[in-house]
Amino acid sequence: MVAMSVEAMAVQLAKGSHRSRPGRDMQNRAAEPVPLDGDLIVTHPDRPISGAASPWGVDLVVHRDGDEVVGVCTLRAAHEGAPGRSHGGVVAATFDDLFGFVLTIHQIGAAFTGELTVRYLAGTPLFQPLKFRARLVGEERRKLFLAAEARAADLLIATATATFIRLPDD
Repeated sequence: MVAMSVEAMAVQLAKGSHRSRPGRDMQNRAAEPVPLDGDLIVTHPDRPISGAASPWGVDLVVHRDGDEVVGVCTLRAAHEGAPGRSHGGVVAATFDDLFGFVLTIHQIGAAFTGELTVRYLAGTPLFQPLKFRARLVGEERRKLFLAAEARAADLLIATATATFIRLPDD
């Protein structure tokens, strides 16, 4: 009975339109107010990692801290890789998502991840607060260079670097 209901709902959902996010979300950042130091930075709800509507999201709460962003989350059973630890891909995706917030505070329009490198220094625990901190460290033409780290309490658990490629304004 439940399986039949779910299958019927799936058929209905498949008939619906595809999600479309207006390009202005990313391209018109210069027209939006820049989050002030200490401000909570919100994003669209269906963002895969930090969006409130994402069923596998990490419920990342992001604030501006000077020229950096700080994201805090607590990973749960859905994020488990090795027993009692987060899946490494979840940590990498959280870094990647947080780098997008750095673009927001610097009013950088649309850009995409060209390279992401994560170094795991300790197992990432589940069910305890994690603090991710990210910053822009340089620019070269369309390339943006970013760096971040993640901590569980005072323990450094991972670092990340990324190169993002800025899309042309047109």
